[in-house]
Amino acid sequence: MNIAICDDDILYMNKVKEMIEAWAQQNHEKISIYLFNHGDALINSYQKSHIDVIFLDIMMPLLNGMETAHEIRKHDQAVKIIFLTSSIEFAVESYDVKASGYLVKPTNYNKLCTLLNECSQSIHHEPQFIIVKTDEGFQKIYYHTIECIEAQNKKVLFYLNNGYCIEVLDTFIHCSERLLLNDGFYKCHRSYLVYMPAIDHFNSTEIQVKSQKIIPISRNYAKNFKDVYFDYMFKKGNPDDD
Repeated sequence: MNIAICDDDILYMNKVKEMIEAWAQQNHEKISIYLFNHGDALINSYQKSHIDVIFLDIMMPLLNGMETAHEIRKHDQAVKIIFLTSSIEFAVESYDVKASGYLVKPTNYNKLCTLLNECSQSIHHEPQFIIVKTDEGFQKIYYHTIECIEAQNKKVLFYLNNGYCIEVLDTFIHCSERLLLNDGFYKCHRSYLVYMPAIDHFNSTEIQVKSQKIIPISRNYAKNFKDVYFDYMFKKGNPDDD
């Protein structure tokens, strides 16, 4: 689990770090901790690495914690945010950025452990996902939200079941290799990968997913695709479960 702490008080930040390390040792949790002393530093680093939990001080110079959280939420709806504050007056506003909780300074170790336990349980039980790089930084995409991916020039387009399309800065081959580790994905064309639970119907030349998007099936993949699809759905028991 990757954890970031952002606070302009270096001494306090190190105390929180020690508490988190104690919790991790007690719970046999493998963690990596990253320290930042202002919001801009956290945001700039966030575009280069994946973070699961952020401990974020509210009262900081320049970009305060609430502003930092709003900026992070533009790119990541899944990361757990826990505010560090000297006052509970920001508790209501914290709901706007879907905070997982807040800790009043000086931090109580038991309260910190409770919040980390909740975050850990949520993270370890969340659906499968892939982390991809976009123009705005790294983004988590859950498998069950994907309908298909398409190779387009030097980018890969991820078509989601909510109608959004995400441009990913990666190669189609690399994305395919990662997604094909899950048996729900199938390469039906040299430029397309489809998520089988998203399929509405298909014939020998094309697939239509539930959003009505049409995906071609290459002649070389057609027969094998039919066998793989029905085998997958038989193992699932019910195609509508997703």
